[in-house]
Amino acid sequence: MPKNVLVAYGTTNGSTAEIAETVAGVLSKEGLTAEARAAGSVPSVASYDAVVVGGGLYAGRWHRDARRFVRRHGEDLAARPLWLFSSGPLDASASERDIPPVPWVRKAVVRLDARDHVTFGGCLKEGAKGWVARMIVRQGKGGDYRDFGRIEAWAARIGQELTNG
Repeated sequence: MPKNVLVAYGTTNGSTAEIAETVAGVLSKEGLTAEARAAGSVPSVASYDAVVVGGGLYAGRWHRDARRFVRRHGEDLAARPLWLFSSGPLDASASERDIPPVPWVRKAVVRLDARDHVTFGGCLKEGAKGWVARMIVRQGKGGDYRDFGRIEAWAARIGQELTNG
């Protein structure tokens, strides 16, 4: 039974990190040892039995740190249970319907035989980094669209899959 789970993430403003921390917390409640870490801070995945990788979506692309993590550790990720998530739509669409992964992530799902991918709503608030992000907030199109009930349910399914074999 896998016991050590890494939840790696790429984020600019912290929203995806909060999702990753929520996933790790649920996995811990399921009896697993789970930790959320910034993707750029993980030198190796060798000590983990399973991995979840999340990236914020920016202009239709997965966060650079998440992409680099998957490329750098691809061989090791393909050899263990893997799940991917994206966060980003600044509306309720992610809670209303399944949003397919962006092209780069779709290819990673296939190449690495990931068990699942899900897109969660994003969050962009006052004080966001980046000119485009600040403009989105100024235009009143920001907000918090993360559905933590949905995030927790997804993480619980991962935990059950890992603990039940």
